[in-house]
Amino acid sequence: MKILFICENYLPHYGGAEVLFKNLAEGFQQRGHEGTILTHRMKGTARSETINQVPVHRIPSFFSRYIFSFFAIPKAIQLAQQHDIIQTTTFNGAFPAWIAGKLTGKPVVLTVHEVWVGKWTQITGFGKIKSTLHDLLERMIYLLPFDHYICVSNATKADLLKRKIKPDNVQTVYNGLDYQFWNQKKIKQTEITQLKKRLNLNNRFVYLAWGRPGASKGFEYLLQAVPKIIEKNPSATLLLMLGSAEKYPQKTKELHQLIRQLNLPNHIQVLESCPYPGLRTYVSLADCVIIPSVSEGFGYNAVEAMAMNKPVVISNAGSLPEIIGGKHQIFNSKNADDLADKAIKVAQGQYQWKEMPRFEWKKNIEKYLKVYEQLLPGKK
Repeated sequence: MKILFICENYLPHYGGAEVLFKNLAEGFQQRGHEGTILTHRMKGTARSETINQVPVHRIPSFFSRYIFSFFAIPKAIQLAQQHDIIQTTTFNGAFPAWIAGKLTGKPVVLTVHEVWVGKWTQITGFGKIKSTLHDLLERMIYLLPFDHYICVSNATKADLLKRKIKPDNVQTVYNGLDYQFWNQKKIKQTEITQLKKRLNLNNRFVYLAWGRPGASKGFEYLLQAVPKIIEKNPSATLLLMLGSAEKYPQKTKELHQLIRQLNLPNHIQVLESCPYPGLRTYVSLADCVIIPSVSEGFGYNAVEAMAMNKPVVISNAGSLPEIIGGKHQIFNSKNADDLADKAIKVAQGQYQWKEMPRFEWKKNIEKYLKVYEQLLPGKK
């Protein structure tokens, strides 16, 4: 079976969609199938290369994923003729994938991570005009009849079905996690000790949060909760790691302004993003991980922290209550006081608990292949 992946971003850019497509493409290759990536060309990347045996074609589009939606169409049609099925995802890869599928008669599967219709201003912080344009784009995608829809959580599936997609064409397939990597036993105690010393965290109760500083991540509510947390737990320190901050200059500026207003230099440390091996060490030293998101399609941060057996404080937004397990507390999204209360309870050893689910890549890959086989009778 030959699968063509069409996505707005791919490696070296890392996000939930990129991690999913990387593992699918490489997993298919290992099972004897062929996968090809078509994506937009980012600065510093080659137009064509092979990554872990997967061919990657990047479309020059002035380094814009929006222009990619149009410039990718000719190449998408050419590659679709050489493949059996097209796999795409929201948002900017969906349109060229659908066009290529229609013109070549190849089935197209759309993976939906989150449905933001009617929520773009709230979730992204975009202005009215920009939010309206993105909202319109997303609505147009859901008006296109794809052959099958895969949602990364039941929460996303419920939102998608509100767009009047036929339920028989929609299913949930959870993303996977590399449990060999996200394993507390992989971290040496000396690494944790050295990092704590470097950050002056000895004898501190450490809360950790990380991610891109987009409006959907809710970091402002976490910062607003810090004064109440340290009132009850003076030894508390929040480590806030901001990734891709250069892509969110306004939001990053607002968060730093809020930190200065709080004037709690001994209790809040802002960290630059680091590669995965380093991030795993930060998670390992944390006493509690906090995910204050106002929207979450799957919730990788929560799943990664759970795999490291860390207590987690999550909001009740999106899929988070659905995928959580182990020791945890859940607060009402956008409620800084409730967040603080739940963070304090964790420091006091008070938790909710439920059996921890496992999200294996093997299971994820097998479910995708089953979808393809159903759309391609006779193909294995």
